[in-house]
Amino acid sequence: MTPMESFRRECAAFFDHLFPDEPRRLVFGEGPEENPVLMLIGEAPGEQEALQGRPFVGKAGKNLDAFLEAVGLKRHDIYISNVVKVRPCKISPAGRVVNRPPTREEKALFTPWLMKEIALVRPRAIVTLGNVALQAFLTDVIGNRHGRWSRADIQPPEMESFALPLFALYHPASVIYNQSLKPVYAADLETLKMTFEHPDCML
Repeated sequence: MTPMESFRRECAAFFDHLFPDEPRRLVFGEGPEENPVLMLIGEAPGEQEALQGRPFVGKAGKNLDAFLEAVGLKRHDIYISNVVKVRPCKISPAGRVVNRPPTREEKALFTPWLMKEIALVRPRAIVTLGNVALQAFLTDVIGNRHGRWSRADIQPPEMESFALPLFALYHPASVIYNQSLKPVYAADLETLKMTFEHPDCML
């Protein structure tokens, strides 16, 4: 069994024990598990991710494809994951199951597991999408951090801490809802692409 397989089994067992009456499918990260050029971290799985058991598929997958094209990478170049690994959902007034933002408790439960995941993968850098992902590492908001490199302390439980460069982006969904962010997001992607072309620009 690989270290990543052991991690996934341990994580699944923890949540099965914690919520025995609420079985929900965990959606783990996907991609190269040893020193990828980049680890992309989103908020949480949506409907299609929960159904397929894979991160960034369906509508999120289309957002990922656009991101990869803009920065000149392929899906197999990067490791992709989310802070929360179950779909946060609620019943809408119309009686449908819909997505909702993760609660503070959900983020607190899953963040240590994210830190362990990062420690196993050891990417060269992290890119976060939106506030939930950013705030797993920094006590700040995306409006202050987007489009530039910061330094993130990775603190996995019972393991040695280390630092990684972190680049913050707005969540692609927020750009859809707020069209004024579109040129900002495009400029941030261009900055990120330039970094990969000139790695000395990275922190």
